[in-house]
Order: sequence, then structure tokens, then C-alpha cells
Amino acid sequence: MKLRRLPETLVNQIAAGEVVERPASALKELVENALDAGAKNIDIQLREGGRTLIAVTDDGCGMTPDELMLAIERHATSKLPDDDLVHIQTLGFRGEALPSIGAVARVSITSRAEGADSAWVLRVEGGKVFDPEPAAHPQGTRIEVRDLFFATPARLKFLKTTRTELTHAVEMVNRLAMAHPSVGFVLSDEKRTVIRLAPAQGDLFTQRLDRLGAVMGRQFFDNSILVEAEREGIRLTGYIGLPTLNRGNANQQYMFVNGRPVRDKLFYGALRGAYRDFLAHDRYPYVALYLQLPPEVVDVNVHPAKTEVRFQDPALVRGLIVGALRHALADAGHRASTTVADAALGAVLGAAQPFDPNFAHQIQARPYGQGSSVARGLADRSADFQAPLGGLDMTPTARQEAIDDRPVEDFPLGVARAQLHETYIVAQTADGIVIVDQHAAHERLVYERMKAEMSEGTIKRQGLLLPEVVELDEGSAARISARIEEFKALGLVLEPFGEGAIVVRETPAMLGNVDVHKLVRDLADDLAEWGETIALEEKLADVAGTMACHGSVRAGRRLQGAEMNALLREMEATPHSGQCNHGRPTYVELKLADIEKLFGRR
Repeated sequence: MKLRRLPETLVNQIAAGEVVERPASALKELVENALDAGAKNIDIQLREGGRTLIAVTDDGCGMTPDELMLAIERHATSKLPDDDLVHIQTLGFRGEALPSIGAVARVSITSRAEGADSAWVLRVEGGKVFDPEPAAHPQGTRIEVRDLFFATPARLKFLKTTRTELTHAVEMVNRLAMAHPSVGFVLSDEKRTVIRLAPAQGDLFTQRLDRLGAVMGRQFFDNSILVEAEREGIRLTGYIGLPTLNRGNANQQYMFVNGRPVRDKLFYGALRGAYRDFLAHDRYPYVALYLQLPPEVVDVNVHPAKTEVRFQDPALVRGLIVGALRHALADAGHRASTTVADAALGAVLGAAQPFDPNFAHQIQARPYGQGSSVARGLADRSADFQAPLGGLDMTPTARQEAIDDRPVEDFPLGVARAQLHETYIVAQTADGIVIVDQHAAHERLVYERMKAEMSEGTIKRQGLLLPEVVELDEGSAARISARIEEFKALGLVLEPFGEGAIVVRETPAMLGNVDVHKLVRDLADDLAEWGETIALEEKLADVAGTMACHGSVRAGRRLQGAEMNALLREMEATPHSGQCNHGRPTYVELKLADIEKLFGRR
């Protein structure tokens, strides 16, 4: 077989396979071109998820007829004036998008340059270019892509449903909108307007938070923490969600490098490291981070889609992200997300329906016996509750020692008023109540103290009066025996005792009177899960978490008023005390206004 040069049309169709994977990919290239043109407003129209029409209209600088002809030529671009692939300042730079799209679709480009008297339109169909013609259009550019992949029918078979393709397009536009909050975006299909984002106002941080709230939801706006850090010329800014605001997938985690949305393994790994102490392994935080760094230390020319980057010093970037996020989380103190209270109110009103502020009034207006959805037997219990009280002359049995007369305004978590079911502490705040899970809260406090002592190398140990012998299977005993010196550094002194047993001689003093048998068995299970090759230092947080769980105040233990208030005060002074080690809240705060809604007072 002889070597030959491929036809230009075929070359462009091959390139389209890399650049234009689906309608959202083509839309991304067109929107990025609009942003590079200095657009302040971008209007997008889709039909059938972009399969039959993608139309992008902007108010950017526009193009002359000569520039229109160059725009659809392969590797023609205005974005590398000095032929410098290192100091790239624009989103696009390869000059592949328009010719690739034109090779597989019917494209029309209508544009009017700034200061020009008229506009011009250029049409391309399956790689065939027609001469520019005069047209009517304001300053800016409108690009219409019709019948995507009509010239390569095999690609059509790989497209998903209209709903799926629209979802990908919406996600892509949202990412670019978060990266450029000062630009307005509108996206509509044949039925409705899916996205409408006005240009954000104010300084950069205000713009970003407003845009992030509009895209990621009000709950993120209300429960986010500002991140701001700089190291060796690399600046990291953005917002992260409180650990108690989390979800079961990573769909709400965004990273932008020099204004470019990217998906980077280093970023996701750094997030896991930063939130390791606060979330279970299957939960993910809400995050939007913006990394600004010199162009020469990052390579954005890794893939035609330009969603991957390579850092010159990945360890520096990862350390900056982990350190900045941990510092921001520490500054949040005992704060927990407001969604915890919303979930609690929703649970009170019943899992079958979302929280509705008017629900209490609906209950009042509907008698229990007339088609009510209230659980059977509630009406009878309600009648018993409203019956005249008896036994008022008896000695009160409520635990009065829990009451504290200090002003509630002095403390963010209020003053303890009672303990319910020997598990939950009820405190009164200036404008509501706080319900604390005593075990989860104390577990976090013990864990933070243990981390502090480990970092200082000063973990105090207490010897057992009678050493405890813990019976294990031979495999578990062998795993524990292989890590004895590492456990000793954590304050847990162990010795092998035959082939299937371990002797416990000392435990960390902060754990108090701990069930050593269950503790050692749980640690053996942890080692079995991690594998033999993982050093204990790498799983230090998990080990400390397991030990803290065993050393914390258990549910079912009665606490005196002074003990409850001491727990509240320590929570206020301890970072991260708003959630346990797995991201679950340690307390729920209900505002007085929310409680009044439950009783129809509002």
C-alpha cells in the first residue's frame, strides 16, 4: 500500500472525533469562542438536546468577512499572536473547533465586527464552504449548527436521548458560567428556558458567590466557607461547603484553573485528603475552587477537549489545596449547615412530604377524622394529652440539676436545660433551641484532642490495673502484632499472647474507661480492610476515629447539668465540632420561628 495524503475533509472529520464527542462538546467550543471574543451576554438555543440545532449568539467583538473565511480553516486562530504555547491567556487556541464542526454538520456563522457598517454570513455544509454574503445582525456573532453528525451517520448511533444530551449541555454551560460570573448566560430549548443567569454585580468574591448560589443552590450559598490562600505565586480562592452539607456523588465539585473548567485527579485526591476527618468514604462535599497560577507552570495543551491540565509541581498544588481547605474548615469552628435543621423539620412533618411552612395551618383546618393522613391512634393520644392533668401535688421528678440560670445570649450553643433519653442534650439559645447528640459530639472532641496530642507527640497513657487479654482469630492477632510499635505511638500498648490473643497493658488516658476488647477487635477489622501493605501512619485519622468512638460519652449515660454545659462550651471552642468523623451533624439547631411554624403560630 502506498502512502498518501488524506483529503482535507476527512482530516477534519477525524479531528471532529476528538473535539466534538457530543452536542455538549460542540457547544462548549462555541461558548468558549464567545467568551474569548469578550462577550458580556451569551444566548444559547438547543433543539433535541443539540442534535438538530445549536445556536450561540454573543455581543463580542465580531469578525470581518476575511476573518470569517479564516475562522473555518484548520489551525487558524487569533489567540496565539506570538506563537507562544506556554503563556496561553485564552480558553481556545488550537484552531480546530469550527472546521471540525463544519466537517460533520451544517454551520452558518453570522457576524458583525465592532465599528463595521454591516454583517456577513458564511455557510459550511459537511466541509463544503460557501462564499460570504451580506446579512443583518448587530455587533457580535451568531453561530448555528444544524444536523450535527449528518455527514458522519455512524456517530449518530452513539448519541443518547434528548434529555441526556440536554443534561450534558446544561452542566457544561453551568461550569463556564461559574468560571465567568460577570457574563450573562441564557440557555433554552424548544419548550422552556433552562438557564437564565444575569451578569453578577459587585467585587469578584461577591460575583462568584452569587453565581455559585444560582448554579449550586441556595443551600450552598447559605452554608459555604470562603477559601483564600497563596503559596509561591499560586493563588487559590473559592468556596467550600460545610461537612454536614454533603451528597452521595461528586457532581457538585468544581475546579477552575486560570478561568478554565477542568477535571483533574489531583484535585479530587486533594479534596478527599482535606475532608478525610469529616466525611464518610462514600460522601462528597460541595466545592468550587479557583486556581490562578503563572501559565508557564501549567500545561493546558494536554488533550483537544482542554479539560485536562498538567502542573509543573503537582505536590505544591495539592499541598496548597489541602492546607487551605483544612484551615477554612477549622475557622468554621462548631458551625453546622442549616440543611440539618431543614431535614429535622421535614422529618417532624413526615417523610412523605417536604417541609411546607403552611402545613401546620393545613392540619388545623382539617379534623382528624375526615380523610386525615395523620398516623392511626394520634387522635386518641392527642385527646389524652389534653385531658386535665393529675398528680400536680406530687414531688417533681424532672432533672432540675440540668437547669442553668446564666444568660443564653452569652453562648452560641446556648445553655443546657435537660437531657432526654440519656442521649440528647437540649439547650436554649437566644432565638431557638439546640439538640445535641452527646455521643457524636464527644467523639469529635476526643478525636480533636487526640489529633493535637499526636501532632505534639505527647499522648498520655494509663496502665491497666489488670492487663486485658483479647481473644482473636490467628489472622487478626497477626495483623495487630505486626503493628504493635505503631499502636504504641498512639498510646495503645499491646503484646502478643500466643497465636490467637493480644494483651492490652496501657490505653490512651483521654479515652477513660474504654472497652478494650471491642476496641482491639475493631482495630483488627480496620487493618483487615486496609490491607497489610498500608502503613498505619497513612490511616492515622481512621485509627484515631475508631479509638475516639470507643472513648466518648456513650448514649444512655446520664449527665449532670455541669457536664452538659461543659460539653457545650468545649464544642464552641473546638474546630469541626459541628459534625462527627463521618460528616453527620453533632447537633441540630431549630430557630424559634421554625418551631412556631410547626404549631401554626406563623
